[in-house]
Amino acid sequence: MNYPTLQGKLIMPEYGRNIQQMITHALTIEDREERTRCVKTIINIMGNMFPYLRDVNDFKHKLWDHVAIMSDFKLDIDFPYEIMQAENLYTRPERIPYKNSRIRYQHYGRTLEEMIDKVGDYPDGEEKNELIRLIANQMKKCFLTWNKEVVDDRKIFDDLRELSHGKLDISEDFLKLVESRDVLHNKKNKIKKK
Repeated sequence: MNYPTLQGKLIMPEYGRNIQQMITHALTIEDREERTRCVKTIINIMGNMFPYLRDVNDFKHKLWDHVAIMSDFKLDIDFPYEIMQAENLYTRPERIPYKNSRIRYQHYGRTLEEMIDKVGDYPDGEEKNELIRLIANQMKKCFLTWNKEVVDDRKIFDDLRELSHGKLDISEDFLKLVESRDVLHNKKNKIKKK
């Protein structure tokens, strides 16, 4: 009996041993046109195995890349796409540059800190006041998400002043924030709906 485990490791197990054997057979075909026709048939079979991916961009291109990988890049045919090169198969992608700056308050996050910096540079006026109101309300929501307790608006204004390095000095008389109970009530309703 011929056990699958004795037939060697599959290069791409998601396609199975039969597809691997078809590609191995295609490598033995002498005539280039016949070999190309054979591989096109294999591509169609591979596409039928995953019909839900047909709408994905570059699906056919990925299938051709997979055929090249499974043939160990030895297929001598006219590929309809530029296929991946063997040396690029195991290369690491470039590192994504992350900001290493410390976040002062984790519950507000880096994005809110950056928005506060930008608003601090705005000229005084109605637009700046509206942006401050939106940011302060978002800060309160973030605070309540992390701490799950009622927060005093003075704490939000103090944090806003500190994060803006004194550029945004807001008083409670100037700005009224959303009520803590409204934020907490909305959060509870969302949890119940799930």
